[in-house]
Amino acid sequence: MTGDRREPAGVGLSALTKDYPGGVRAVDGLDLDVPDGAFFALLGPSGCGKTTLLRTIAGLESATSGTVRIGDRDVTRLPPGLRDVGMVFQDYALFPHMTVADNIAYPLRIKKVGKGDRRAAAAAVASSLGLSDLLERRPAELSGGQQQRVALARAMAARPKVFLLDEPLSNLDARLRLEARTFLKKLQHELGVTTLFVTHDQAEALAMADRIAVMEAGRIRQVGTPAEVFRRPANLFVASFIGSTPMNLVDARVTGGLVEAAGARLRPPVHVDDGEQVVYGVRPEYLDFSPTPVDEAFHGRVVVVENLGTSSLVTLETGDGVLVHVVVPEDAEPEPGGEGWAAPRPGRALLYREGDLMQNDVTAAA
Repeated sequence: MTGDRREPAGVGLSALTKDYPGGVRAVDGLDLDVPDGAFFALLGPSGCGKTTLLRTIAGLESATSGTVRIGDRDVTRLPPGLRDVGMVFQDYALFPHMTVADNIAYPLRIKKVGKGDRRAAAAAVASSLGLSDLLERRPAELSGGQQQRVALARAMAARPKVFLLDEPLSNLDARLRLEARTFLKKLQHELGVTTLFVTHDQAEALAMADRIAVMEAGRIRQVGTPAEVFRRPANLFVASFIGSTPMNLVDARVTGGLVEAAGARLRPPVHVDDGEQVVYGVRPEYLDFSPTPVDEAFHGRVVVVENLGTSSLVTLETGDGVLVHVVVPEDAEPEPGGEGWAAPRPGRALLYREGDLMQNDVTAAA
């Protein structure tokens, strides 16, 4: 699988639109460039168009307008079989009456590859994925993790230029999902094949992807590395969606050069004029909790303490009823009912104006 020279095959989308009858627009004029060899996530809530976008790249859905390029080819009007992509579906879509070997070899059978060559290719791919002892079993005799690897092996067997993965881990339990994340990342790195995967799980995207496109209502709201979309969400939608504990987003007003937010007076992380209405954003992980008064901090009563394992999520209710969340280390949890102060760490706060990130941040963390 790794010995032959592979032609570069990034994915390029230009003004791509997909409409359905009844005026439903699932993909709305998207422009996107996925570099050759990237492990790229399409992330967003259910119904945002990410699976439709993936299926349109695969050719399973016809684009209403715009273009799809794979490598240097315009494949917009080509059928799926001529696009040189391999797709893994959410439910794996294995043939229940076929053995593992026959499932893996099926794409080669469609391409009319000889039976002996098909079997040899299936055995080679199966070996690379630890399936050699399962070749004569049928899907019903396999675990969820094994079925997932068979689906991957089938996609790999035809040696496509691009892998398309639609929620590939959603059918696995928590422990298998973690193992599969590590396995997929390692496999993609070894193969070097451009890979797009769809997920609604932001932790999964942050852990696995080289780059992420965050989608909402058929549009891309931000493209960046996991660190970029986590630390500096480009707009309030991304800020509220990314993060296992949602970002604190507090309506604020600038007065006397300071941001007044939920009773706190805080230094702004960007230049902003007095009188402006903004949203002050800071992640719970970037706040420091204190049971005694500190300057430039949110002050409130501890109303909830949630155990996260190695840390806890503390919810403060400020005097004007705003809830502020802060992550504290284990064994440092306050008791509910007591007072607390949550101070933003230098360079970690963000300001949003009219829904978008204010960019001239002079204190942003590197």
